[in-house]
Amino acid sequence: MVQASVGFHCPECTRARPQQVVTARDHWSTGADDPIVGKVLIGLNVALFAVAALAAGSLSRTGGPVFERLVTWGPFVADGEWWRLVTGAFLHSGPIHLAMNMFLLWLLAKELEPALGHVNFGLCYAVSVLGGALGVVLLSPNDPTLGASGGVFGLMGALVVLQLRAKQNPWNSGVGGLVAVNLVLTFALPGISIGGHLGGLLAGAVAGAVVQPVRWPQTSAGVRTGFLTLFGVGLFVLAVVAAGALAADLSSFRF
Repeated sequence: MVQASVGFHCPECTRARPQQVVTARDHWSTGADDPIVGKVLIGLNVALFAVAALAAGSLSRTGGPVFERLVTWGPFVADGEWWRLVTGAFLHSGPIHLAMNMFLLWLLAKELEPALGHVNFGLCYAVSVLGGALGVVLLSPNDPTLGASGGVFGLMGALVVLQLRAKQNPWNSGVGGLVAVNLVLTFALPGISIGGHLGGLLAGAVAGAVVQPVRWPQTSAGVRTGFLTLFGVGLFVLAVVAAGALAADLSSFRF
């Protein structure tokens, strides 16, 4: 008998049926879906970066009319500009910041969107962005914050949880190491939003625990999608309330 990953096989069976490695995408995906939502999100990020750079007159300047109107900033959210909780996730401070986030977003979209379907993938990303915005308002309500990393961290969290639900080891797939490295960088490097990263990661992990992959039994898929939507709405409401409670008054800032 030959020892295998599960039990023992006879030598004839081992020769006849060599073991194969099945990736997460092979396990969940229909194999036919194109990551359309991922492409749209990347396109929106790139387009808004171009518009903001043109308006500011610089590729690396975190300023200008677009930045001032759309960046996530607690005092303005408390003053009624609630859209900043979302729009700040589509702004970036420079080409390197944009390229790094879009590269990770593309890799995760290729893995997750065919597995979850377009709607559920979009919901996971939206929930992650709102979780990141809530983390920003809770930990640094008076600091202007921008970038898609909250959403990207959320997708990493969702993928880890989905792999665990599928009885896969995130460390073997490399996703666990990716999350660990990015968490270390979050705390080690200055100028990185700890609240945005942690909030997005936790919200995405919840989304991964709730959402239903397309190849799994769909008996509760509608209920799970509805719950995920309500979870996103709840995060948004909590972020608005937290901004009102924690952010400084606008009169304390000079413009």
